[in-house]
Amino acid sequence: MSDKLPITLRYVKNGDGGKWWHAARTNRQVHLGWSDLPHELLIKPDFDEIKRHRKARFGPKRGAMQDFNQLHDLLNTPSQHIWMTFEDGFMWWCTVRDRATVNPNGEGASSGNFWLACDRPWSKHTLNGKLLAMADLPGMVTAVAGFRGTVCTPGAWPEILRIIRDEKDPDAKRAYLARAEYKLALENVVKRLSWKDFEQLIDLVLNRTGWVRISTLGKVLKGIDLEVINRATDETAFVQVKSTATQKELNDYVEQFNNQRARYTRMIFTVHTPSGTLIAPAGLPVQVWTCDRIAELVVHTGLGEWVESRLA
Repeated sequence: MSDKLPITLRYVKNGDGGKWWHAARTNRQVHLGWSDLPHELLIKPDFDEIKRHRKARFGPKRGAMQDFNQLHDLLNTPSQHIWMTFEDGFMWWCTVRDRATVNPNGEGASSGNFWLACDRPWSKHTLNGKLLAMADLPGMVTAVAGFRGTVCTPGAWPEILRIIRDEKDPDAKRAYLARAEYKLALENVVKRLSWKDFEQLIDLVLNRTGWVRISTLGKVLKGIDLEVINRATDETAFVQVKSTATQKELNDYVEQFNNQRARYTRMIFTVHTPSGTLIAPAGLPVQVWTCDRIAELVVHTGLGEWVESRLA
């Protein structure tokens, strides 16, 4: 199996409605039809003869040329392409060897009239192992699944190749790098917030991530700055807001949380400038939000402009 992938791509359907998909995947093959084409033209393709045969089969209809083009892609050095399809909610891809094999039993309900043997077997993962779920793919890619024929060259084939190879879209990459740079800038801004603004920021972040305050800031129970509830998960959380804190302080609040587990299902400890590394205890529903996590949440919840305005 070659480590180098082809640089072109074709979409293929393993029978109407994917009826030969199980055989294709299990046997590491691409299954096709064309049972009316003489076997010798499949094994040793003469494309002039195939073109005449398709014209005779279709007459003056435009479908003759489309049918010929599909056969040409399948029989003319098919190893030069990556072959992809959509089945079971995923995008699958493979590479194949040249030369077709005719099904000795003829076309059936579970297998095609002829097939191409895979070089790389069918895979629903990128080269780096990312799952190719259709729900996670761009619309321009999944639109190919609506093609009614057997073989086509997708308009989005460069995009599909990029995804298989785990290469980032140049525009998306620039946006990602810009967002990462913005997050770093926000970390510095968050560290400079006044205590009142920092407490309000945490309240806003919690609210936009599904937590609703059910207490007045800093005025409920001793040592608890916010008491919040998430109606979707039916959880009540104990929230502590600190500008700076040590591991010992975190441990003291964890002990306080444990003593009140009858009321609280989760603890969130937020601090923008910790003294050393803070480690949440294993096995307990305790989250520690330091500045990098807080800045990330600010970006995701669209609070960047609000944070910027505190120092403007």
